[in-house]
Amino acid sequence: MTYLALGLLLFLGIHSVRIFAEDWRQKRLDTLGEAAWKGTYSLISVAGFALIVWGYGVARQAPVVLWVPPVGQRHAASLLTLVSFVLLAATYVPANALKARLKHPMVLGIKLWALAHLLSNGNLADVLLFGSFLLWAILSFRAARLRDAAAVVKAEITHSPASRTILTLVLGVVAWAAFALWAHGPLIGVSPFGG
Repeated sequence: MTYLALGLLLFLGIHSVRIFAEDWRQKRLDTLGEAAWKGTYSLISVAGFALIVWGYGVARQAPVVLWVPPVGQRHAASLLTLVSFVLLAATYVPANALKARLKHPMVLGIKLWALAHLLSNGNLADVLLFGSFLLWAILSFRAARLRDAAAVVKAEITHSPASRTILTLVLGVVAWAAFALWAHGPLIGVSPFGG
């Protein structure tokens, strides 16, 4: 559990700089330059992510069960992760209506992903991992909306082509299906559909 906690501290810590220390971040950017800041940010993120993956894998070998979620919650989790993947796709497809409307679809997608996994898992490691990501996403979304309001910037894209939004939906659904049906089991060790 120690490696998981350390990984979360590194990964979510560096991703929380804009939430809690925007001025400090700007000073580092000014002092180090953008390339050095991004390099440092990336190294800390990768180290944290590696510790999260390793620590979670170790914790799953000797699970501490807090509760056993009802089997039906897997269906809710599947639906929430489907929406999460669509929001993730909306982050990267340019000029789509979801991104124009929601502004920060990736953070909203992480919220849904974390909530889905909290609903369908009841081990201590799950609560630590997904609860941390859910809390981070809530704080990150709030901070991003405050930055948006402070900037008082109107979106340049007022009309998004329907084709971009359809592409976003299709990419999200296909990515979700591929991950849920073929990748989740081999990568995570658990098949979301019990197969």
